[in-house]
Amino acid sequence: MKSNMKHMIKKELREVFRDKKSLSMMLIIPIMIPLLILGMSALFDMQTQRDVSEYNKIGFAYELSDTEKELAKQMKLDVTYGSKEELEKAYQNEDIYLYVTKEDDVYTMNYDTEADNGSMVAKLVETYFTSYERILQEQKLTQASQDPSEVLDVFELKTHNLGTENFFASYIVGYAFLFIIMAITISATYPATDTTAGEKERGTLETLLTFPIKSRDIIIGKLCSVTISSIVTGILSLILALISFHFANDMFTIYKDVPIELSGLVIFMSIIVIIIYSIFISGLCLAIASMSKTFKEAQSALTPLTFISFFPGMIAFMIQVKTSELLAIVPFMNFTLIINDLSSEVVNYLQIFLMILSSLIYIGIVIWYIIRQYKSEKVLFSI
Repeated sequence: MKSNMKHMIKKELREVFRDKKSLSMMLIIPIMIPLLILGMSALFDMQTQRDVSEYNKIGFAYELSDTEKELAKQMKLDVTYGSKEELEKAYQNEDIYLYVTKEDDVYTMNYDTEADNGSMVAKLVETYFTSYERILQEQKLTQASQDPSEVLDVFELKTHNLGTENFFASYIVGYAFLFIIMAITISATYPATDTTAGEKERGTLETLLTFPIKSRDIIIGKLCSVTISSIVTGILSLILALISFHFANDMFTIYKDVPIELSGLVIFMSIIVIIIYSIFISGLCLAIASMSKTFKEAQSALTPLTFISFFPGMIAFMIQVKTSELLAIVPFMNFTLIINDLSSEVVNYLQIFLMILSSLIYIGIVIWYIIRQYKSEKVLFSI
């Protein structure tokens, strides 16, 4: 009995790894992960850089001194000169986003707090004036033969970011993990279709069922081959994602303060989720493909699974759905919610246990259904 099962597993694995399409799906799909991570990181990075450069057009109703000009150049301010009336008109035309007037030693920033990025522009100009004031203080103290550092640097202020999340990091890690789930689904669909509907078309399935091999052994062999194919895709995708996160931290300024970092526990739990999901989706793909008459029919039937595996997680991610014990047993939703939690370094052992337990029950039901189909030979005359 065991030798038959072992023989079937070897046979199915040999066919999967010999098939060029199956191999290409296992290896090419994971390559999309680095492109997704680095591409989205580059877009976010360019957006943040553009936000500063697009709103740095500042008007001054007076001539800047050489010191002020040098400081404005360092801060990359796009300076426009003019009278108050001219600058007001330029502001209305959105040629500038803030203008400064001066009366004696009083500087006035003119801008609309309700305007897009109004507060950001004001903060930029405030930083400019704080730096300029510091320069003037140092100059006056130097003229008075005093060391500016002794007077101005009374204490040192350091910043320590208590936040554990970076919006960009959590967003990209979340979508990368969801893409891994989708990649596993895509990787399972082709071998599952080929080993059922494909064999049915070629006539090899009918021949296989005439051999003195239990239906259970045939199904376990097919399930193992499709599952291993999916696990290879999932693990390879995870490895490439981790490598991409490392490079993204060095390449993009958006990760400067809070880089993308995943703990060993989160990585380990992610591998567990990948394995359980691979078994679940492989069994489901086999069940659906077994009911199809032709290869094309099976492909059409399995296509919605790709979207079902991705969209619940994407919607949950966008509207911030919280994982609960109830949702942890809902098929598809449980995997995507758990993977979302893991991407944010949240590990809830009870919910993960419920996800694993419920998934094993679903897998058992699916395997029982497929074995029943093969035993009755209905699989050869599927609707």
